[in-house]
Amino acid sequence: MAEYTTQMDAARKGIKTKELLAVAKKEKMDADVLMDLVAKGQVIIPANKLHTCLEPNGIGNRLSTKINVNLGTSRDWTDLDMEMEKVNSAVAMGAEAIMDLSSFGDTQKFRKKLTGECPAIIGTVPIYDAVVYYHKALKEITTEEWLDIVEMHAKDGVDFMTIHCGINKETAKHFKKMKRLMNIVSRGGSIIFAWMEMTGKENPFYEHYDRILDICQKYDVTMSLGDACRPGCQADASDVSQIQELITLGELTERAWEKNVQVMIEGPGHMAIDQIAANMKIQQTLCKGAPFYVLGPLVTDIAPGYDHITSAIGGAIAATYGASFLCYVTPAEHLRLPDVDDVKEGIIAAKIAAHAADIAKGIPGAKEWDYQMSEARKALDWEKMFSLALDPEKARRYREEAKPEKEDTCSMCGNFCAVKNMNRILDGEIVSIFDE
Repeated sequence: MAEYTTQMDAARKGIKTKELLAVAKKEKMDADVLMDLVAKGQVIIPANKLHTCLEPNGIGNRLSTKINVNLGTSRDWTDLDMEMEKVNSAVAMGAEAIMDLSSFGDTQKFRKKLTGECPAIIGTVPIYDAVVYYHKALKEITTEEWLDIVEMHAKDGVDFMTIHCGINKETAKHFKKMKRLMNIVSRGGSIIFAWMEMTGKENPFYEHYDRILDICQKYDVTMSLGDACRPGCQADASDVSQIQELITLGELTERAWEKNVQVMIEGPGHMAIDQIAANMKIQQTLCKGAPFYVLGPLVTDIAPGYDHITSAIGGAIAATYGASFLCYVTPAEHLRLPDVDDVKEGIIAAKIAAHAADIAKGIPGAKEWDYQMSEARKALDWEKMFSLALDPEKARRYREEAKPEKEDTCSMCGNFCAVKNMNRILDGEIVSIFDE
């Protein structure tokens, strides 16, 4: 059997890996077509060679929109059991990826537990972990130590890593010149920017990018090129800093492809609705069709407590016009670490956005799902409706909490039910509202 280093390398050699065949079956796509998309970098299959319990998924052009769930410990919330409960809930609800953003405690223990037990794609941000792992002042972390953390995560089996390599000395200089309302809101971006400012050194992830690519190639880790300069408010959307960093990420994408390393690009956080489609087009052009991974975009800044909704609105539009991977946002965004209920709300909102976009994009099976729901509603088949619902438990609970007088109606309309009355009249029956 021919040897290969990464999923991209295999595709370019005409090898159909077991991961590629699994994705092709799941997506109802011809394996040769999928192989061509992976070879071109338009589809990625994040699959670290050491993540042996992985159930592979593809992300990118012509595939269904996938969602990612962020979780992890913080100094104020260190309950690993709760984080695993969130993980299990997310997987049960169909999240394709879990991103561990832990920033306190025994982060490696949790990370290894994820790659040892969780079938979802696992992502991490090594920058966060370096600060935790070395237990020393940020400015004292060396270039070599930053790079060692990347290799540690690869050895631990993570499938993709967010690497903030687009904010180099040049982009940082322009960022400082072009004043922003919210500055840098990316946690990883702000850390590496601060390190550069305090040490006077180049971003190690940019300066030693080829070494990082060698690590990713060895373990088949997908690069998620982080957007340190993503806008954190409407006022900063589509500004010079955001676009200049995206240009740099486009250059880094091609360098990764030269080494057969899979890449996706991270995209804007806060952005008005009328800018989203144009931003998707710019990304596709500058990054040669590499999959786009977006946080939101959140289409307004005034809804703390409801940002799963502001994010879902933006996510549906972004995915319709080219984004492939949506990072969920919970009601707790900007306020606190999410609890289990927040995670569920965020997942459902993101899955609604993803499915709405899949309908618009013509993804096989998307419209059919809605058609089946409409058939069930026409037949007033409540059990079928529950089985087709994104959240069957909530749908069933709502009906149970307000039972109608007659089972073939709901408590909103009762005998005024248009569906019931149209079914009857078209079947030649007499419709009577008040005397039934």
